[in-house]
Amino acid sequence: MTKIILTDIEGTTSSLSFVKDVLFPYARAHLPEFVRGHRDDTEVKRLLADARAYAGGDLDEEALIERMIGWIDNDQKITPLKALQGLIWEDGYARGDFQGHVYEDAVEHLRQWRQQGLRLAVYSSGSVHAQKLLFGHTAFGDLNPLFEAYFDTRIGGKRDTASYKAIAKELGVEPREVLFLSDLRAELDAAAEAGMKTTALDRAGSGEDFGPHPVAQDFAGVGV
Repeated sequence: MTKIILTDIEGTTSSLSFVKDVLFPYARAHLPEFVRGHRDDTEVKRLLADARAYAGGDLDEEALIERMIGWIDNDQKITPLKALQGLIWEDGYARGDFQGHVYEDAVEHLRQWRQQGLRLAVYSSGSVHAQKLLFGHTAFGDLNPLFEAYFDTRIGGKRDTASYKAIAKELGVEPREVLFLSDLRAELDAAAEAGMKTTALDRAGSGEDFGPHPVAQDFAGVGV
């Protein structure tokens, strides 16, 4: 019996184009000025130290900025960078520079599932802070009250089976009681290996090979 629906964001609840064509370029363009303007903030200072340690060298500020921009350009899932991006996006949302994109069918069914007593959680490579910002600033209002938990790469990589086992443990359920939704087979494979149920979202109708995973083109096609 499914007790929890665990959903990815990019390509699942939200469009890939919003993340790749709006959020990533915005963070890239504003990262230098954000770092220079907030370098003494406690959280930013800690994240910069973590990023510098990850880079493996004693980089000065300008070199570190260039390194992080390179990470953005290569879509590298580096935890301190993701957290910094979240802080930059927070400024953007607050200024009304953009609004979080969520598919209407996702909103409708997330609300229905919640009303039916299902628990909802999010697992994305974007930081938890960034996840909450996206769902908190949508055309449908603040969707954060629908979710009870958020997970990012601090719990592990999305293609690692251990991450899904850890998520189930933190949620207090058996993996078989969780349905994981994603648009990437490697993530679905890892979740299934951990014992979770899975459904692939193929919103573009690409016909991509999702192997043994059930496939839906939107949330209306997800069997719970």
